[in-house]
Amino acid sequence: MPVVGLEWFLVIAAFLFATGVFTILTRKNAVSILMGVELILNAANVNLVAFSRFVKPAATLGPQSVEFPLQGSAAHAVYGQPWIAGNVFAAFVIVLAAAEAAVALGLILGIYRTAGDVDVDEATALKG
Repeated sequence: MPVVGLEWFLVIAAFLFATGVFTILTRKNAVSILMGVELILNAANVNLVAFSRFVKPAATLGPQSVEFPLQGSAAHAVYGQPWIAGNVFAAFVIVLAAAEAAVALGLILGIYRTAGDVDVDEATALKG
């Protein structure tokens, strides 16, 4: 069975990031811009989890900075379990994204109530 390497995860994350930036730059709807921000945060999560799986922490390497582990069962025999810190950071990013989405949707609802539209070019201030 073929093993998926770090490069594939980096390509997927780069595609997600580029799609998110493109969405932010080309859309005028506030909800679409929020979706672009979520894509960028998901790209960061993919990178965090991929690097936590494929790269050993520097504290266990000695004088070397980064070393890519073996694949499959040989990796577990030599290096032990994958490093979990990237997964913990990814969980924090997910919590941050949920809080950001709640605040942003509240602002979008406020803009919609006052302006009747969620076009970010026309929304300059929230007036009560």
